[in-house]
Parts: sequence; structure tokens; C-alpha cells
Amino acid sequence: MFPPVTPSADYLNHCRELVAVVEKQQGAIQQAADWFAQTILGGRMVHLFGSGHSRILVEEMWPRYGSFPGFNPIVELSLSFHNLVVGPNGQRQAMFLENVSGLAERILRNFDLSSHDCALVVSSSGCNVVPIEMAEQFRQRGIRVVAIISRKHSQASPSQHPAGKKLQDFADLVLDTGAPAGDAMVKLEGLETPVSPGSTVGGCLLVNSIKAEVALRLLRAGSPPKVLTAGAVIGTQKATELFESAYDEHARRLAKLYERIGSRDEV
Repeated sequence: MFPPVTPSADYLNHCRELVAVVEKQQGAIQQAADWFAQTILGGRMVHLFGSGHSRILVEEMWPRYGSFPGFNPIVELSLSFHNLVVGPNGQRQAMFLENVSGLAERILRNFDLSSHDCALVVSSSGCNVVPIEMAEQFRQRGIRVVAIISRKHSQASPSQHPAGKKLQDFADLVLDTGAPAGDAMVKLEGLETPVSPGSTVGGCLLVNSIKAEVALRLLRAGSPPKVLTAGAVIGTQKATELFESAYDEHARRLAKLYERIGSRDEV
């Protein structure tokens, strides 16, 4: 007789299914990497946005070990500052603001965007207003948008957008984390609702697959990326030099996004 499957083993089995879902999207991953590398080689940036827990994937892309400059993480604390839960800066406010129309435009008003940029917008449901309008605003500026959603979760969820649109409606390319409707993947006998979400796992598989492909393209183009690397791998001095040079490059790229703020409104 086989031993009963433990909840942790069940979760890991579901994670293997997420790997399989991501593996089937190699064509889309390659396309996203082509676009992102083109933007970075052109001296511009790939804008990253995710509200709620989708912020995790923004920070997974940059800056952390194994990542490199060329990405602009747009993180709004009012939409993603979770640890207080209740009281000031609590979850109720964040979930409310996530569906306030017009906030995306106010966020992007801070940047001088270019059609040479790219964007990655993450939302598991693809149904909240701010990430939808972020993608819409990017598209209006001629910026290619890659969306990461859970297709099953999005299909099961009603859009909060006034016109019923979803994130994928404003994306040039859509990637699927493979997470189920509701995100949680483990069902326990006696508990009505499942536990242990999967969208972060699937999303991290996607963004790191893209990251690896972008790095290869930059290398082949003669512009090897400055990869944040641990001292345990290359020694403390070399690691420090890489961090400093990578942060400097990020600053130089970011400065371009502020050079002409407001000038287009004045014309």
C-alpha cells in the first residue's frame, strides 16, 4: 500500500505541473526576450509593474542576485505594502486603490517614456483596474507590453475595468503562470478552501527564463550585462565592483526617464 500523499508533496507535484506549463511557452519567452534585449541595447529600459503580491515578480526581475540593469521596477507602496495588514497602510486600502481608475496615468506621469521602451505588467487575475490601465497607458505611447497572468484565474474572475477589459486585452504578448483559479493549489480534507498559491512560482519561472534569454542576447551583441553576483562566487572585491557599476548603469538609464519631464505637455 502506498503511503498517503502529504500536503507538501501535493504542493510540489502541482509545482511540477507549473514547470510544464512554462516549458510549453518557449516561443513566447523567446519573443519577450527579443523585445527586452532590443530595448536595453538601445539604452532604454523595460518598465516592470505589478500591484498587490505581483510586486514580488517585479523585484525578482531586478535588482537581486543573478539580475542586471535595464529594468525599471515601478513599485507603488500604496498598492503593495502588505505587512501591516490592518490600520494605516492596510490591505483594505491597497485593495481599494488597486481599482481606482486614473491612478496608472498619475504613476506614469513621472516618466518620460519612449516607444523604444518595453513593459512587463503582472496581474494574476488580469482584472484589477490599475494594472489594466498601466498596460493601456503603455500601449497608447507605442510601448510593447508583455503581460503575465494566470489564464485559468483570469477566465474565472470578473473584470473590475469599467469597459470589462482585462490585462491581456492591452498586451502584445501574454504569458501564463499556470496557477489555477483562486491561485491556491492544495486541498485538505475538512477545510473548505484550498491553501498554498502557485502564481509566484510560475511567475518566477517565467521572469527568470526571460532574464536568462535576455542575458544571452546582450552577450551575443557584445554588451555583456553587469550581473549582480555574490562574493561567495567571485570574491568580495569583484562582487562589490559589479554592484557599484550595475547601480551606476541603472542610474544613468533612469536619468533618461526624467530628462524631459513635462516638456511634451508644454509643446
